[in-house]
Amino acid sequence: MTTYGFIGLGNMGGGMAAVLAGAGAEVLAHDLSGEAMARAQAAGCRPAADAAEAVEAAEVILTMLPAGQHVRSLYESVILPRARSGALVIDCSTIDVQTARAVAERAAERGLRAADAPVSGGVAAAASGALTFMVGCGEDDFSAIEQALAPMAKAVVRAGAPGAGQAAKICNNMLLGVSMIGVCEAFALAEQLGLDPERFFQIASSSSGQCWSLTSYAPWPGLVPAAPSNRDYEGGFSAAMMLKDLKLAQGAAAEAGVATPMGAQAEALYALFDRLGYGGKDFSGLIQMLRGQLDALA
Repeated sequence: MTTYGFIGLGNMGGGMAAVLAGAGAEVLAHDLSGEAMARAQAAGCRPAADAAEAVEAAEVILTMLPAGQHVRSLYESVILPRARSGALVIDCSTIDVQTARAVAERAAERGLRAADAPVSGGVAAAASGALTFMVGCGEDDFSAIEQALAPMAKAVVRAGAPGAGQAAKICNNMLLGVSMIGVCEAFALAEQLGLDPERFFQIASSSSGQCWSLTSYAPWPGLVPAAPSNRDYEGGFSAAMMLKDLKLAQGAAAEAGVATPMGAQAEALYALFDRLGYGGKDFSGLIQMLRGQLDALA
């Protein structure tokens, strides 16, 4: 039985740790939130008093943290000095490419096998073991990393060398953020032109406008049962998190000298939505801002 150390038990990490425990793994779990720790224990994880306890006993160390500075700090202060030689250290956070490459290099110096493995699929996929992992790692390490992630995964794809997983994630989420705005704009326009939303959905979902943002995550309520639009845009993927990913994409674009005008416009719109106080709502809730219906958001 594989022993996992799991650090970071938020909306995504908590579900992932629970899935591992449900699959029969021993999961030493740690988070700064006592409430998150209690949920993890109820799901079958073993609470670790601190990050060091979770790291020292683990064959596989998984982290799911808010930003690059948190990852770098945890690696330098706990993981690098305390992880056993040869352990897999897999960061599933969404962070900047430079930090992912830097911590992987430092881990390799310590005899650890490192990967950046950000995820796609959202909270529901995390809780059901149906995430897609985008992995940046050495080619020789991928088989072991794939096996370690398998209980939580619908798919595990090696994007390339360390840092490539983060590159794939921020490019993917820039595309997602842009496409959702297009879907929201289309529904807002259809409404004003007198089109029935359900009829428009039927037409667009079987025409050239079909995309994941429309058919799997429709921002108009009542069209896709699992979509957050049916729950007052609660749950799912918060607008604040989408804004974070768009900022990462724009930072990477600036460093690479690549023009991403649609990504920049998407960042500006989500930044406005966040500043208006709706960053905690699902990112598809942007439709209410475009419709002039922000008061409808509780």
